[in-house]
Amino acid sequence: MSAVLRGIAPVAAEANDTLQEETTRRLRDLIIQGELKAGSRLNERELTGMLGISRTPLREATRRLASEGLVQLLPHRGAIVAPIDEDRVRDALQVMGALEGYAGEIACARATEADLNEIRALHFEMLADRAREDHQSYFARNQAIHFRIIDCAGNEVLSQTYRMLNDRVRRVRYQANVNRERWDQAIAEHEEILDALLARDVPRLKREIANHLANKVGAVARALAALKESA
Repeated sequence: MSAVLRGIAPVAAEANDTLQEETTRRLRDLIIQGELKAGSRLNERELTGMLGISRTPLREATRRLASEGLVQLLPHRGAIVAPIDEDRVRDALQVMGALEGYAGEIACARATEADLNEIRALHFEMLADRAREDHQSYFARNQAIHFRIIDCAGNEVLSQTYRMLNDRVRRVRYQANVNRERWDQAIAEHEEILDALLARDVPRLKREIANHLANKVGAVARALAALKESA
């Protein structure tokens, strides 16, 4: 039994969550944060014991995460944490960058002052997370900012497509910002994106999003190399 898993508290579903949703979230977090490594077997006995659940919600969570590309189901052999496909990650990030540029252009025209204030508030909360060095909370707010910009475009297909792609790269995006230097660089890039959005400056916003993407791809490549070395 791993030291990481020994420290996991049993799943306790919150008021608005079902046991199934909470189990899926907890298992997803373990994978995204690298506590369950790519290629490692999902040991049902160990996980059910540590999470304080039965096999039924764990198996359903495993199936859900397989649809997100985080888990790989092996016929008659259980499940493993899905290996990371570097080419697919790179391709997904490039498409996501194009979607963000398109959404940003529309957001500059359509976003209400309430929308912009919400994004600005998320940014300041993200800065507080950085000051506390709370990487998990920082990452969640970082993701929320990107989602809000996408959603400001008012295009449901765009929002769904972006989230689907994000599910497939979330692991490496999380690991890419663990590095302190990249963390600070990402904060600075978000500052530029926010300033351009608040000014409704489409050309500048597109440039800043493209720059953020280029640096993100480089950080992800380094994170993948580090994961290989630690495997």
